[in-house]
Amino acid sequence: MAAVGVIPGESDVLARCTALDRRLVAAVRGIRLLQAISWPATAQESFLSDWQNGRRRLPTIHYAAPDLAEERAELIAIHDEAPAGHPIGEYLRRSADSWRVATQLLESVGTSHITEHSVRLYGRPGDKLPGAELTNLDAARHFIGLAGELDQEILSSDADYCIPAETLRAELQQQLDAFFQFHKIQVEIDPELLAKAAAGPTRIRLRSATCFSEYDRHQLVEHEAFVHSLTGLNGREQPNLQSLGRSSPRVTATQEGLAVFAELMSGSIDIERMKRISLRIVAIHMALAGADFIEVFQFFLESGQTEADSFASAQRVFRGAPVDGGVAFTKDNVYLHGLLTVHTFFRWALKHRRLALCHALFAGKMALHDVIALEPYFDSGYLAQPLYLPPWAKRANGLAGMLAFSLFANHIRIARVEAEDLVLGL
Repeated sequence: MAAVGVIPGESDVLARCTALDRRLVAAVRGIRLLQAISWPATAQESFLSDWQNGRRRLPTIHYAAPDLAEERAELIAIHDEAPAGHPIGEYLRRSADSWRVATQLLESVGTSHITEHSVRLYGRPGDKLPGAELTNLDAARHFIGLAGELDQEILSSDADYCIPAETLRAELQQQLDAFFQFHKIQVEIDPELLAKAAAGPTRIRLRSATCFSEYDRHQLVEHEAFVHSLTGLNGREQPNLQSLGRSSPRVTATQEGLAVFAELMSGSIDIERMKRISLRIVAIHMALAGADFIEVFQFFLESGQTEADSFASAQRVFRGAPVDGGVAFTKDNVYLHGLLTVHTFFRWALKHRRLALCHALFAGKMALHDVIALEPYFDSGYLAQPLYLPPWAKRANGLAGMLAFSLFANHIRIARVEAEDLVLGL
């Protein structure tokens, strides 16, 4: 697709960038970061069997560190050849550099060096939130405390309702077939999956022998299907930058933040979900401070999770890392940071009358910086608008109304409001 030039001679630059993008897609095709560090289901079975029989043993996980020197050399070459200072060139440079760090992380699996590379990609719990003096850890502790105060009231009123994995699979398949009219996303049961669900552009996996709640069902649709799968499919439809169909590590915070924001905007999130996300951040902090796998597992147990869920949560912290403490895989640090950043971005877009950017964010797997920097190339046609949008994002008036209310409500300081003020104000 031809693009209208933004600066003289840009057509040649864009053609060069498109060629570099194809090289980038080819270079990262074999890099499977999360798959390479995932734990087998047998690790959970063995640990929990020992635990239930009074034997406390750290899990033994074996990793095969890949040799990614060839891929890394190509990524460095793409970075150096991409035109510095040009918006598309800078996008390629950022992406190539992110993937380069990912190769270093994968080559350090099973060693303490994984933390260094993980922090470069995903940050750490002590990092400050955008526009605030508070940190990810502060936010996590806030939500945990609030959930703790509400647990008894909310959980006692919730219906005891369980959706079997196979039933959920059939329901999701029918819903996704109706929504993704030009693509097929296969919903599968995966007995090896430790997380409740995982999504790619063409496949969503559900953990077998698991009880899913009604909130789980809605969260899976909004988070996994209508963000992770949707942005992957939209990215694959890009005529020039097909790397937008690949989830480079540097876009993880925006992707996960957008996915949790989708839960929030669609009314699919609950306080227990916020608590689970927050507990993982505290657990990362604990591991970095020296806690081993068993101590982190016990932390989740004492926070109210089942043994199976506590194991699954703890293994997320130690994926690819030694389990004896002082080291962590910090990816789960991005969820709250990403949510708050994305929420701020949407409010900023409304304030500055640029809601079109919110739609463009779904055109592929991007960071917030990307969608702003690449705005002229959506306007010119070099980048395609998203083929699919989540239902809540399509409703522009409703989205604007919620954001407008949020903008104004932020001026009210709840700490200054007394119950009597609320009563008298009615």
